[in-house]
Amino acid sequence: MSALKLCILSSEIIPYAKTGGLADVAGALIGEFSRLGADVRAFMPLYASVRGGPWRFEPIPGAQNVPLEIGATRYEFSVFTSPRAGGERSIYFVDCPALFDRGALYTTDADEHRRFILFTRATLETCRLMGFVPDLFHCNDWHTAFLPLLLKTRYAGEALASAKCVLTIHNIAYQGVMPGSAAPDVGLGPAYALLDQDDLRQGFINPLKTGIKFADMVTTVSPTYAREICDGPLGMGMQDALRARVGGVAGILNGVDYAEWDPRHDRHLSTHFSPQDLSGKAENKRQLMAAGQLDFSATAPLLSVVSRLTEQKGFDLAFEVLPETLRRRDCGLIALGSGEARYVGFFERLAAEFPGRVAFREGYDEAFAHLIEAGSDIFLMPSRYEPCGLNQMYSLRYGTIPIVHRTGGLADSVRHFDPGSGQGSGCVFNDFDENGIRWALNTTLDWYGDQATWQRLIQNAMAQDFSWARQVDQYETLFRRLLA
Repeated sequence: MSALKLCILSSEIIPYAKTGGLADVAGALIGEFSRLGADVRAFMPLYASVRGGPWRFEPIPGAQNVPLEIGATRYEFSVFTSPRAGGERSIYFVDCPALFDRGALYTTDADEHRRFILFTRATLETCRLMGFVPDLFHCNDWHTAFLPLLLKTRYAGEALASAKCVLTIHNIAYQGVMPGSAAPDVGLGPAYALLDQDDLRQGFINPLKTGIKFADMVTTVSPTYAREICDGPLGMGMQDALRARVGGVAGILNGVDYAEWDPRHDRHLSTHFSPQDLSGKAENKRQLMAAGQLDFSATAPLLSVVSRLTEQKGFDLAFEVLPETLRRRDCGLIALGSGEARYVGFFERLAAEFPGRVAFREGYDEAFAHLIEAGSDIFLMPSRYEPCGLNQMYSLRYGTIPIVHRTGGLADSVRHFDPGSGQGSGCVFNDFDENGIRWALNTTLDWYGDQATWQRLIQNAMAQDFSWARQVDQYETLFRRLLA
């Protein structure tokens, strides 16, 4: 079987830039496919924050100060790579200071669409300059969703046009909608008519919809989310475009990097533990309570939250139920996150109302997130919708029992526990309402009260395996089926 030649485009890749799961997925796929022997060339923008990082960049000969017109504006881009130990990854950085030297990875600037059109076209031009013709382009989210159409139009008749295109949707809520007046920026020339004409008449262009229509295959990050975005309101207006695809949408659950997230060797923990010896989990709980200045009994359950604080994450359900639970039940809570003011305010008020039992730290702290996973007993993740989610899978590995809403990747990764049979790995509630989360909290706290039941549940949770080595097999099968 011949080795795959794969070009991956992502607006963020760990460890260089990350705002969410997209970076983890891109980084994992690059590493896993490289280990399978594939010829992987991955591209991302050279943001100002990446340029200022600890990495050394080397220019790619023949790909320096390359002129590229986006609409009526002339830009220049250069391409660099960053050598890594072992040379197992080939990641290329598209440098265009006029577009990427900004204070954040993503902006609300009027030329936001141009930033990623240039990134996409620069990737294609660099492949052309390097003489690299991939078997397959793997595009991620709206940022690179024009690539399938560009291949079929601007690059038609060239060697690159022989490549297949897969578009992976990580969160369909983000679609990159741009004004219709920006159509010349896409660079389609006479093929402009292939853009959605109904959208244009309404004054906008939807890059994600364009990618859905012209990609050879569309995937998303869990089987349940694949069904949800095709059949219901979670499609965010893309339902018709998705259902129009003959091949449908494939859902592949994201994996976990257990080199980073495993209590047996977690570099952020001073005390490690395993399913065979959980004494270290108790020590991590003591350290976590001390860090949060919590002073209730260490034998009482400690709930936790590590999350972006947005409407998607479902904490509206907790506004009445969490204070009620803390008043009625012997438990504590520690939360880490940042986002919308109403959710930040909620956790701040909760900490003020229950001093010594609730702690809230605004922002994100990687080491503290690991300690929360290791030291807490129950992880709260009541998302309204969740394409995949990773924290519930981290929690399982650390024996921290997740409470999740039955949606997307949460439904695919957490099986509701049945004390009678002893099967299951967490608590899953069906109805997205206050009664649903109230039932879930009380049910899980009741399980905790029976230590034999709780120990069985911990063992079940820690036995789950969501390693990327397993998940990447599904990507390779899909890719090879498409190429065949």
